Amino acid sequence: MRKVLLIVKREYLAAVRTVGFAIGLVVAPLLLGGSFIAIKLLEGQVDTSDKRVAVVDYTGRLSAALVEAAARRNAEEVYAAGTKNKIKPAYLLEPVAPPVADPVKFRLQLSERVRRRELHAFLEIGAGVVHPRRDTAQTTIAFYAPNAAASEVRSWLRTPINEALRKLRLADAGIDPAAIPDLFDWMPIAGLGLLEQDQATGTAGEARRVSEMQSFGIPLIMGFLMLLMMMMGAMPLLNAVTEEKGQRIAEVLLGAVKPFEFMLGKVLGGVSVSLTGSVVYLLISVVITLYAGAAGVMPFTVVPWFFAYMILAILMVGAIMATLGAACNDAKDVQSLTFPAIIPILLPTFIMVPVLGEPNSTFALVASLFPLFSPILMLVRLSVPGGVPAWQPWAALFGMIAFALLLIWAGGRAFRVGILLQGKPPNLGEIMKWAVRG
Repeated sequence: MRKVLLIVKREYLAAVRTVGFAIGLVVAPLLLGGSFIAIKLLEGQVDTSDKRVAVVDYTGRLSAALVEAAARRNAEEVYAAGTKNKIKPAYLLEPVAPPVADPVKFRLQLSERVRRRELHAFLEIGAGVVHPRRDTAQTTIAFYAPNAAASEVRSWLRTPINEALRKLRLADAGIDPAAIPDLFDWMPIAGLGLLEQDQATGTAGEARRVSEMQSFGIPLIMGFLMLLMMMMGAMPLLNAVTEEKGQRIAEVLLGAVKPFEFMLGKVLGGVSVSLTGSVVYLLISVVITLYAGAAGVMPFTVVPWFFAYMILAILMVGAIMATLGAACNDAKDVQSLTFPAIIPILLPTFIMVPVLGEPNSTFALVASLFPLFSPILMLVRLSVPGGVPAWQPWAALFGMIAFALLLIWAGGRAFRVGILLQGKPPNLGEIMKWAVRG
């Protein structure tokens, strides 16, 4: 065991003493959270140039209401309150008389105006949209723009158009919309957690408001932080073992330790590096959270699970990486095995969002109990407000322990064969045979 600890110490110091490790601690979260940072930085860089939109209203009953809604929006939202600072573009709607003939040619003319930047877009309202009983060309509302799908004007138009249509339908039915002024008022739905009963007094406590940050932000951050720790602690083993094999360092070390001890020391070294990184990130997160006065947002009960899952994740993935590294002879072999090696790490990130949407579904349960997926998916489910049944994180933990022992045992057998092998690199099937036969 002393020899294993010496290898762990060597691996740990070799990693944390490098400038790359210090830079990685800073750069990695910036890369993972780059989109959020970019959104924050660009919040003040909004294009405030006015958006002129031509409205071709075949009903003859909607354009006036839309122009009025746009004028109301421009008066309320374009300038910052109490200042002359323009913070949003004004929407200028330009009613255009529908063509008497050849609507295609008319659309082409309006498209040319958009290309000449005289217009931002043009809106075409079909003649039958007020009472659309069938889906026809006459019951269509079309928004034409160079990038219509991403246009904020198109998104904004949905509300005034549908409000105007409802009023027209009421008027056609002989009902005065003014008689029911709150008919179209939208009511928000507050998101609250479940109530809990005080066991001592028997009284019901207050339900806590659950924010989107707690429901989606924190679980996603925990999932990506686990991914980051796995990449930091396990992935480097693939290259490190190959380099030591190529430089004959492994042969020297194997004169003093058994191949299994060598592999175990490398994997535990990766665990110690990731523990250092995760402690740094969690301390920074706690300090920032406390400074922002948002301590209630942090799921502190998940932290012990995070560390337990992270250690087992790096033992599992690290054993795979060390085994594959022992089978490689040079960087070219490593390159060919890198993609299949990272699939078990990346797959859980692809299904994190569906799991977040239904954290207690059968799919989420089955996926999060698969040992290679458990570190990320079970952690994500634990971070969701309300959590999961108590047996599930324990089941995932025991599953990971059993799977890690299996991988370390099988990896040690394959590592013993591969680390001393030279010549043509083996394929994955041959590596599996080494693991089975020893």
